[in-house]
Amino acid sequence: MSVLIGIDIGGTFTDIVALNEDTGELKVTKVPSTPGEFSKGFFNGLDKILEVCGGKPEEIKRLVHGTTVATNAILEKKGAKIGILTTKGFRDVLIIGRGTRNELYNVHFDSETPSFLCPRERIKEVRERVDAKGDIIEPLNEEDVIRAVDFLVKEQKVESIAICYLFSFFNKENEERTRDIILKRYPGLRVSVSSKINPRFREYERMVVTAFDAYIGPVMDRYITKLNTSLAEIGVKNSLQLMQSRGGVTSSSMCSERPVLTLLSGPAAGVIGAKQIAQETGRKNILTLDLGGTSNDVSLIQNGETKLFTDGKIGNYPCRQAMMDISTIGAGGGSIAWVDGGGWLRVGPHSAGSFPGPACYGKGGTEPTYTDASLIMGYLRPDYFAGGEVALDAELARKAIQEKVADVLDMGIYDAASAIHKIMHNQMADQVRLATVKRGYDPRSFSVVASGGAGPIAACSLLKLLNFKEVIVPPTPGVMAALGLLSADIEHEEVVTFAAKIDEVDLQELKAAIGEGKQLCGQERANVGISENLLRTTYSAEMRYVGQSYELEIPFPEAEGVLDKAAMEAVKERFHQRHEHVYKHAFRNLQIEFTAIRILISQKPVPTPRMEKVREGEWGVPGDKRRTYFDECKGWMESDVYNRENLAASQVIIGPAIVEQTDTTILIYPDQKAIVDQWGNLIVTMMEPCKTM
Repeated sequence: MSVLIGIDIGGTFTDIVALNEDTGELKVTKVPSTPGEFSKGFFNGLDKILEVCGGKPEEIKRLVHGTTVATNAILEKKGAKIGILTTKGFRDVLIIGRGTRNELYNVHFDSETPSFLCPRERIKEVRERVDAKGDIIEPLNEEDVIRAVDFLVKEQKVESIAICYLFSFFNKENEERTRDIILKRYPGLRVSVSSKINPRFREYERMVVTAFDAYIGPVMDRYITKLNTSLAEIGVKNSLQLMQSRGGVTSSSMCSERPVLTLLSGPAAGVIGAKQIAQETGRKNILTLDLGGTSNDVSLIQNGETKLFTDGKIGNYPCRQAMMDISTIGAGGGSIAWVDGGGWLRVGPHSAGSFPGPACYGKGGTEPTYTDASLIMGYLRPDYFAGGEVALDAELARKAIQEKVADVLDMGIYDAASAIHKIMHNQMADQVRLATVKRGYDPRSFSVVASGGAGPIAACSLLKLLNFKEVIVPPTPGVMAALGLLSADIEHEEVVTFAAKIDEVDLQELKAAIGEGKQLCGQERANVGISENLLRTTYSAEMRYVGQSYELEIPFPEAEGVLDKAAMEAVKERFHQRHEHVYKHAFRNLQIEFTAIRILISQKPVPTPRMEKVREGEWGVPGDKRRTYFDECKGWMESDVYNRENLAASQVIIGPAIVEQTDTTILIYPDQKAIVDQWGNLIVTMMEPCKTM
């Protein structure tokens, strides 16, 4: 047997899928996550999926992991103690930041500069200088380096050092020499070099992302080392791979070297899984909705393509790495309902997590959550939650909602539960509007792919609120991110700064810049795990009108092997068209300039999990009926309950209905119907509004 495994760790549950390479059979399972030591949940999940599929550790051919370790270290401010070395005269770049503020009229706003990364006393100046052409005009003062590093290590006890010198993206000699001096003096110290991490202009953004890399580096090193050591001990022979923020997979050694690649590791995998569903069902415009236990992630797939930011963010802070365009809010099955000082009911952003979890988990939690509300309204089956992994106690859920919400607001318990759902669904609707309407997209032209353990309960409510075309619930929605891990391309990207006006560009210099990026990619190819015979290379350029502050990424013709004046004219036209699409106008009389060249090497995974056609023939019948509460229909209704395994192609289910499976529960409202397509997806659409019973 040869098995491929994807393990995605969420805030509440760890999702695992296993693909038998010999038979194509896919197995899925879930285990509770283990906050504080996520590696325990990782190995709990690995043990369980091997038991489910009948495999052995030595039979694992590929193991891919999605993790939030790096993200949590930043958001919880639990990274390493770091120091920064910078060019003399530029000590306060990190502290000053940019003059812009996202919340202009908020007098209590949090600082938008991540000064928590490194206080001023741990930022040391070094005499050296490279000019704007890359020429060294002041050699590196090595005594300054030794003095600064001795102070940071011996007196400040730093675990990691970030090096960010002026114009090092044009000439990295001084930064690399500084790194060599540090490692010779302190061999075990972690060093992050800006010309390696982010060789692009804009000093503040480059310093921030390099400091982030240094901040999370020791945390990720320890985590990855622990996983790899334990995997080797149990007999896993193939190296661990991790999901990157841009939606591609890379080796664990590359993630140890550049941990900032993993800041959106988990959410990105969910989008890749949804993209595969879109491709195989022929949908071009998809909105992905991944509602887990702690958060809700939303992303757009337009014309079959995911959207990437080259200037991403983590929290309010710039993190200039290629990241998927994913919106995340604190809304999930574990989101806590609470009444504020003004007497208003709120839901989230705080979550009960996996421990103690919602009140109904019976692990000591006393706060009412979205899951508790779902349970007492009849949407969840107490003995079949997470495939029976977690037994739910309805009485504990009722007690929490009654005491913390219903009694406080003087309302009925079921109205309180319904209100919890309405508030969270409307928060999610606002999130979707920001991702669609605010950017000029009509939600009515998109299909929603519902995933995550709680997604198929909430998605059909959003269908009513936002008039989407349809909701698609794939066969394994609760483990979509884990499935996406096995579907994602193996990728590696390099960026080379290249500043030139397109009409004045020296084509030989441009070819040299592209050649430099290709060489860097070539050096990392084997390390990343890309086979030479399966290698694909794509190119793009970051471009802008002269005088603009921000750039657009434009596909580049080098892939066709042509780089001449005609090619430059074609690139100019692509830029104008892209600018008009994004900003609704273009200035064809203005000069355009390059700022950087991107080279991406990639390889399709072999094999890729494929959707299997569902059985045809006799339709499955409801196995039960359950009383369910629908506020819009003025109370309780009888809902048919189906087992998803029994459904057949073309089967029609009229709401109200519930479809149960091991990884999630699907709620179909009274004014909706669902049709099973040939792949086993449930396609939910609206009917006439329900009538009072």
